[in-house]
Amino acid sequence: MLPPRAYTFMGLNAVRALSIIALLLVFASNIVTLANDVKAVNHFLATGKNENVTATAGNATTTNPIDMDYIMGSTVPNQPAGAFWAVLNRLFIIFQTVILILSEVGFPAIFFERYFPVLGKTFGLGALGLIQMLIGAAILSHHVDTFTLVSAFFLFSVGCVNTLAGLIFRASAKPKRSVTSWREHAKAALPTHIGGVKIPPFSPSGATPTFSPPSFVSHLYTGSTVVGSNQEHSGEWKEEKKMAGFGFGRQGEKAAAANGFLISKPVESLPRYVPKPSGNAF
Repeated sequence: MLPPRAYTFMGLNAVRALSIIALLLVFASNIVTLANDVKAVNHFLATGKNENVTATAGNATTTNPIDMDYIMGSTVPNQPAGAFWAVLNRLFIIFQTVILILSEVGFPAIFFERYFPVLGKTFGLGALGLIQMLIGAAILSHHVDTFTLVSAFFLFSVGCVNTLAGLIFRASAKPKRSVTSWREHAKAALPTHIGGVKIPPFSPSGATPTFSPPSFVSHLYTGSTVVGSNQEHSGEWKEEKKMAGFGFGRQGEKAAAANGFLISKPVESLPRYVPKPSGNAF
């Protein structure tokens, strides 16, 4: 059975795969919609705004195209500079989808950390989900074809899932789904949790420790037999740790003598089982 972290990793990466697919569909559908809008505007300008369109079914009626709210067969509003704003809106959506796809891939990471921090590794998935929901709502607010409609609805749904994941995992969502962090964690030689106790990282040699050791560790290495003493709250642990760095050589003896610890040389003596030397041995 896999650990819970593995299920979290696979679930977040499945959401990321769906997000990339939805963004690609929206990218393609907006290009198709942009092309159809340009064709409809060109046809509208070529036929003339004052041309009458006659309906052949039933009684004959006439309609002036200039009185229509939208250009027929497009999402372009029939108003001053309507074609310009419609095309600019589609270009903005295409540009946003490209940025979001790169953010999901994680390349280039330096670009997002510097210019778009909300899409970088230090932020969660909430901002990404909100942007996807805004893009989906902007597309769904217009009358579009079936392909664009399904793509936008799919993107809006994935945006809701990303927002929910951002609320649950917060800033740790992207590190949890990162492949590189998973490999680094798998290669780690030392565990980070033992029996529910979190093990902090070790500080480099010579640096001041950024954590206070547990009581059982300090008693184990200082020789204290009193449990719950105030030794860990005093400077003894730091002094003994500093002394322990000199080793067993001459420097260690000097450091021990400076702190009042003297090492006495044992008196040379023969073991008890050795017989006393006799005068007539030779």
